[in-house]
Amino acid sequence: MIVVTGAAGFIGSVLVTCLNAAGHDDLVLVDTLGDQDKWKNLRAKSFSQLLTPDQFLIDLAEGRLAPDTILHMGALTDTGETNADLTNRMNTEYTKTVALWAIEHSVRFIYASSASVYGNGDFGFSDSEELTPKLLPMNPYAYSKWLFDAQATAADWTDNIVGLRFFNVFGPNEYHKGRMASVVWHAFNQIKATGGIELFQSHKEGCPDGGQARDFIYVADLCNVIFWFMEHPEANGIFNLGTGKARTFNDLAAAIFRAIGTAPQIKFVPTPEKYRKSYQYFTEADLTKLREVGCDYEFSTLEDTVNNYITVFLQKDNPYA
Repeated sequence: MIVVTGAAGFIGSVLVTCLNAAGHDDLVLVDTLGDQDKWKNLRAKSFSQLLTPDQFLIDLAEGRLAPDTILHMGALTDTGETNADLTNRMNTEYTKTVALWAIEHSVRFIYASSASVYGNGDFGFSDSEELTPKLLPMNPYAYSKWLFDAQATAADWTDNIVGLRFFNVFGPNEYHKGRMASVVWHAFNQIKATGGIELFQSHKEGCPDGGQARDFIYVADLCNVIFWFMEHPEANGIFNLGTGKARTFNDLAAAIFRAIGTAPQIKFVPTPEKYRKSYQYFTEADLTKLREVGCDYEFSTLEDTVNNYITVFLQKDNPYA
């Protein structure tokens, strides 16, 4: 039995698709469906149960579930959320409860952390345990992710569990996320509506408009690395999960227009004031630690993954994975 939390969300639902494709259907899915069409992400999926997050904790505590693997993708993911008590309760404390149960019962536990823990990048993007206590996350969401990473590192829980710091993930099944969806999804819809896209201006000296850079990773690549960790229980700790190569938003825009088959039309607009202080101008996963434990997965190029997302999913009547 494999448990997937956040299973109706973007990454969780694609992970369920990949698990089904690999022959796994004894799945317990954990999530709330809400009113944002997340339920569509679970169509054509095979699983045994769908539980709310609260019911999942009850069933674990009372012995009604006996998973051999827990893939904890569930979290409050709104980086604009200002209620730190809420993010800590839903992200830090919930993750801690499930992780400690998994450790006590010798169950494989792989959880989603975030590259947002690196803040403005002043300390670099190394996932070494020595760096984690020094990091300065820039919003409550990032703080909640950092706080569990820090606790897990200090208590040596990372000897028995895997944390993956996701960088900028994009791909199918993110459609319910609204403003939190990827630039690729927003740009695709803007181009359909207006013929062009809007990108944020740079407000940092030395960085041109569109020169802001991110480590963009396709959700299928991310799921393949999770599978690698499922198959290698000897590999534990906190690891970066990006491609290891930052690309600019201008690169991303060029790939989007190329996949759609139209000439680039880009308008640069001011970054909203409320996001400027926490805006990251550069992220790039340091993959040294991932490679050292033996994961030699070769990540796809930005151009190939953007083309796949647009032509295989976004341009189809049924865009779901």
